[in-house]
Amino acid sequence: MTIDRAVLAFAGSMILVSLVLSHYHSPYWLFLTAFVGANLLQASLTGFCPLALILKKLGMRPGQAFF
Repeated sequence: MTIDRAVLAFAGSMILVSLVLSHYHSPYWLFLTAFVGANLLQASLTGFCPLALILKKLGMRPGQAFF
């Protein structure tokens, strides 16, 4: 698995988890969904992703988007 796929998988998982938590616990969990979406947007514009840096330091293979 490359860093690109791991970032997308993590973001998708966080969005789904926050939607479930907002449905069963509190609508304030939707702020997590908004944060993840905003982070994906800024990563697409700037190429900077904090999770990609962490995964790179952990030794994960880089992909095309995050070096």
